[in-house]
Amino acid sequence: MTFEIIVVIVGVVLVLPAIIGTIRGSTSGEPFLSPTAMVVMGVLGIGLILYGGFSYGIVTQQGQMERVATAGKLIVPLPAERVQITSPVEGDAIGCRVLTMGVYPEGHDKDIWVLLRPSDEFYYPQSDHTNTSFKRNGEWQVITRYGGSLNEAYDVIVYEADAAASAFFTATIEEWKANLFYPGLTDEELPGGATELDRITVTLAENCRGVF
Repeated sequence: MTFEIIVVIVGVVLVLPAIIGTIRGSTSGEPFLSPTAMVVMGVLGIGLILYGGFSYGIVTQQGQMERVATAGKLIVPLPAERVQITSPVEGDAIGCRVLTMGVYPEGHDKDIWVLLRPSDEFYYPQSDHTNTSFKRNGEWQVITRYGGSLNEAYDVIVYEADAAASAFFTATIEEWKANLFYPGLTDEELPGGATELDRITVTLAENCRGVF
């Protein structure tokens, strides 16, 4: 549950007693709350509902307006022999939002995760709405979001994850989004059930600081 939704729920909780108190007072003449308390709760509750709804609308709109670029691509015959990145390619200069794509061999049944490792040497798991990379017919893809400076180098790392590791990455992303704080993961924090399968290095072709 996001912070914005929690704010809206609190607002509703404050408004409802004020409404009920007003109705009860008009019908029975004996409100269970003082007029001052009902006014304060109503105004505060409506304010929280408006704030939470406005904030949620901004976040949702940003997601809908997100534009994703593509980069260079390797041609790998299918069925693939291993999990690997096909786009972008080693040494590419890329934009702030790039569709990272790859392939996987037949019978591969683990989740595929892409983690970015910028110059701060922390790891940042990437996800779409389904959290893990989308897999279909031997190919996978996920939107990768960069927030660094012009010419900054990034390692793009592909992991396969068991159920526990995948759940850890999902919970981590949800916590970061709820807190609006993205501290990254250290080497020690990476789950044991995640195994690195491929890695390339790319650089940013533009300044992506402040791009969400």
